[in-house]
This record gives sequence, structure tokens and C-alpha cells, in this order.
Amino acid sequence: MNCIEITSVQKSFGSKNVLNDISLTVPNGEIFGLLGPSGAGKTTLIKILTGQIPASAGAARIFGKEAGSLGREDYGRIGMVLDNSGLYERLNVMDNMVLFAKIEGVKKERINELLEKVKLTGASRTAAGKLSKGMRQRLILARAILNSPGLLFLDEPTSGLDPAAAEKIHELLFELREQGITIFLTTHNMEEAEKLCAHIALLHEGTIVEYGVPEEICRKYNKTNQITILKKDGSQEVLDNMPENAAQIAELFQADQVEAIHSSEPNLENVFMTLTGRRLGE
Repeated sequence: MNCIEITSVQKSFGSKNVLNDISLTVPNGEIFGLLGPSGAGKTTLIKILTGQIPASAGAARIFGKEAGSLGREDYGRIGMVLDNSGLYERLNVMDNMVLFAKIEGVKKERINELLEKVKLTGASRTAAGKLSKGMRQRLILARAILNSPGLLFLDEPTSGLDPAAAEKIHELLFELREQGITIFLTTHNMEEAEKLCAHIALLHEGTIVEYGVPEEICRKYNKTNQITILKKDGSQEVLDNMPENAAQIAELFQADQVEAIHSSEPNLENVFMTLTGRRLGE
């Protein structure tokens, strides 16, 4: 069963088209990535999916229900980490969680469980405004899953974080996926999307220009199909990835000359440039 189903969705604000004929599905229990630069329409699509604004045309469904008809019970199954964190800066970590737990009707045992999961138990008396970026993002994530949602929307969850802090967030997301939570991730970090997502959609100026499994998309746009061999003396050999070059590659290995070997598949950043003529962050 699909958690999200989007069929021919369009959205216009006056004469400006923001989304153009968007269709995609997100299965239950999958991390899905919607990739695109600022202004591509990612936030608009999330607002349509969560019933905040109506689509101009087409249909969007969550849990099999029209997004515009979501009720209190449905929203209780949805968690969101968007650009506005909503944390109370002067309240400490525990008090923030207690406040949101009361709103969600969640028991305190759940708070302790989540703070341990996001490794913030030792910072429970620290004011939210004094947390590091990584700790703050983990608190926001813990707050978003207080209600044990079936669907989690994440907007740039590791933006501005150092690699170590980002890795902790990634570990948490994999744990949530293993628990069966569907994650709808928006990002312009292509490397992150390749690592986390089972499927991705590249969004450019309101249109999906490519959709599929990240590795398969990269192979699809592999025009050079070459192998680069870095030799132990520091030199390189670039060979076409063809059967007739197998013997030459084997000889290099047998002579213990190979330091590393790389294939030529492009990454998602290069694919996006090929399709749009611009980098994702532009």
C-alpha cells in the first residue's frame, strides 16, 4: 500500500505556475527524497499534502485519504520537521518535550524513551536556545515523533550541520524507517539523498524532471562509461568499460600496481546539471 499518492497535481498563485502536473507515489515504510533548489516548489507540495493549501488541479492523498479532508486523527499520524522549528528557546529540553507531550496527549515515559534515543538525556536541563545545531535538530526530530507518526515530513533535516552531527541524524532516520515510518525528505543535498532514499524525484521549476532509484538514475546518465585506475606510483589510467580491456585491468592487479579503481557513473548533482543546466544549490 502507498502512504502518499499524488496524481497530476498543479498549483498556481495568480498567473504564476508553481507546480506542473506532479505525479508520484511513496510506499509505506520508505524514505523518499524530493530534491530541488529553493523555489522549485518543494514546500508548496508539502503544504498541499498536509492540507494547508489546496491544489489548483489534480489529487493528493495521504493514508488513502484526500489531503484536503484530513482530520484531527489523521494529523495525529503525521510528524513534521519544517523550516520553523517551533521550539521554546528559554525552556529546557525536558520542558519543551513535556509541553508538546501534553498537547499530543503522550505519557512522560515516551519523552524519556525519545530523549535517550536521540542522545539528549544528559542535556535535558539545557535551554533549547543554548543547544548546538546538531543537538537542536535532534530535539526537533524527537518532538516530531512524540506521537509515533506513520508519516514524517522532513525539510532539510541536516542543513548547516557538521558531518558528525549529520551522521547522527541519518542513523536516527534509518531507525525510524526500520520501525515502519514513512519519511518524506526534501533536500538539496544530493549526497544525503543518495545515501538515505529508496526513490527520489528531481524537481525543477515546478516540474519533475527525473524520478527513480538514485543508483539507477546515475547509471542512466552515464554517457562516458569509463573506468579510472589510480596506480600506486600516482599515475592514472582511464579505460573504456569494455570486455576487451579486462585483460589489461587484470594485468595491473596482478602486478600489484592498483591503488584504487573508480567507475564513471555521475552523481545526482551531475545528473541535475545535465537535466537543468544548473547546480542544485543555485
